[in-house]
Amino acid sequence: MSSTAAIAPEPGTPKTLDANRYATKKTIAQGMLDIALLTANASQLKYVLQAGSKHEFYSLMVGLISTSIVLQVLVGVVFLVIGGLNINKERDRRAADVLNDISLVLVFIVSVINVIISGFGMEDSSQLFAEGMV
Repeated sequence: MSSTAAIAPEPGTPKTLDANRYATKKTIAQGMLDIALLTANASQLKYVLQAGSKHEFYSLMVGLISTSIVLQVLVGVVFLVIGGLNINKERDRRAADVLNDISLVLVFIVSVINVIISGFGMEDSSQLFAEGMV
């Protein structure tokens, strides 16, 4: 049996799913979404810092956005570790399960924080027009 036979399946045989490759691609996609949210939070933090104490909820917003950013960086690190694991190995599979659960909890907390940020971060558009900011 040649090494190419192991790589290319026989014609007409169904391809098998490589769980490790699937999990790695899923983790990379989650990481990209995490980067997008991190970028949005950095933009929100910039806005709040520019508005300064004029922003009604300045301290709360800075605290929530900073917490969200720190947790997102932590989630990114967890994703990097998960991406390096080979779930075809039993030891790595157990570690990936634990890390996956940790990332799930962290992503949930980040999502809740960002919902709260959205609720406090929106200013009344008529107020923006009156101040000449738009």
